[in-house]
Amino acid sequence: MMKKGLFLAGFVCFSAVVFGQSAKPKMLYSANNKTVKVYVTEKGSDKRLAPAGTLTFTDSPQPPETETLVFVDPTKTFQTMLGIGGALTDAVAETFYKLPKEKQREFLAAYYDKNIGIGYTLARTNIQSCDFSSGSYSYVSNSDKALSSFDIGHDKKYRIPFIKEATKAAGGKLTMFVSPWSPPAFMKDNNDVLHGGKLKAEYAQSWASFYVKFIKAYEKEGIPVWGLSVQNEPMATQTWESCKYTAEEERDFVKNYLGPILVKGGMAAKKLIVWDHNRDLLYQRASTILEDPAAAKYIWGIGFHWYETWTGAGQNFENTRLTHAAFPGKNLIFTEGCVEKFDFNRLGDWALGERYGLSMMNDFNAGTVGWTDWNILLDEKGGPNHVGNFCFAPVHADTRTGELIYTNSYYYMGHFSKFIHPGAKRIASAASRDKLLTTAYVNTDGKLAVVVMNRTDEKIEYSLWIKGKAAKTSAEPHSIATLIVQ
Repeated sequence: MMKKGLFLAGFVCFSAVVFGQSAKPKMLYSANNKTVKVYVTEKGSDKRLAPAGTLTFTDSPQPPETETLVFVDPTKTFQTMLGIGGALTDAVAETFYKLPKEKQREFLAAYYDKNIGIGYTLARTNIQSCDFSSGSYSYVSNSDKALSSFDIGHDKKYRIPFIKEATKAAGGKLTMFVSPWSPPAFMKDNNDVLHGGKLKAEYAQSWASFYVKFIKAYEKEGIPVWGLSVQNEPMATQTWESCKYTAEEERDFVKNYLGPILVKGGMAAKKLIVWDHNRDLLYQRASTILEDPAAAKYIWGIGFHWYETWTGAGQNFENTRLTHAAFPGKNLIFTEGCVEKFDFNRLGDWALGERYGLSMMNDFNAGTVGWTDWNILLDEKGGPNHVGNFCFAPVHADTRTGELIYTNSYYYMGHFSKFIHPGAKRIASAASRDKLLTTAYVNTDGKLAVVVMNRTDEKIEYSLWIKGKAAKTSAEPHSIATLIVQ
């Protein structure tokens, strides 16, 4: 008969194996002998990603409920950071080449230099024309179902040279994904690249082949493509390039055409992204597609935008959280966002950056692995844009003077991209008061990056609390800070 002690010991070992528990105790994190370097951007001051001193930790075994705290637990980890960046469209490239050479160098360093800039690592570009092109164009001639006329010559004037310069400025590597706005007009039921319409069934195979040809053509030019989305905004009928798919139509296009041809073309490793539209229908689209194993096997993740606000509602972060909880095996990636309805007189509006901060905090805390802004540069009119859909970018070029105008959106994004690097793991982070927003990561070098945002009109005293140690600091009204623990 087995003795009780031996039985219990055996059960502990058995349960450790069955339930995935490690017999080795987890390494505890200690803030002993660590300091905190603070960088801030504040409204009403000239502080922009500015060093703001060094904090030290003191003992705080049980903080009182009367204090405001930001709790961080580096032992609880979540998703891995893919990268942060923005879109490199025709409009961006055309505007860039209107700048004087010294301003071009400044611009590239501002975005892509890891030391003096904000270190972007992620990028998106358009397949064929989009609204942020000077005009509509296609890579094939009309009615060419066989794609024998396929030619990316249009992109070689501005966009391809610009992408190469951006990649060089980023140290030789950018994680690039590509998205179509519309198939050629002859492939659609409205015979128009604009105004929505649908892909005709008889062109599904040809259109799927189009993606492979585009990726191969760009890679021949020396621009590696990491991934692709199926369709930009597949539920919107726009005045610009657009094409509509129901969830079932997108699922079947992936399952029967795009997924198989990527595999056949030696591109099974390319990351395929579905949806690429707003958060409002995010769960419905994800569930419809991912519950079909034959489609889901080709899909890396679900992309989303933030324009559900067109209805007058706020940003629907709950749908993002729900989608991640329901489909934890697939990735979430923010693929586009910008502030719409450009107004030159609003370039100094603090609300621009706070919208970015609010979205990035919530999206990362919901499980998002990458975050992609829309155009990284536009001109003084919010374009060029061939349908008058002018928007804000974090940086604008005044092509009349050759000057660059940095909005606070650039700095707000920099509080994430400059300090949270690809490969970083998100860690537990929570504020004791909802007046502060926070997210936190541990980088591969072991340094913690804790971002804290204050959207209120009041100065808030708080402490960064990690495992019984606290470092006192404060958040100025309408400010964002990154605290580096090392």
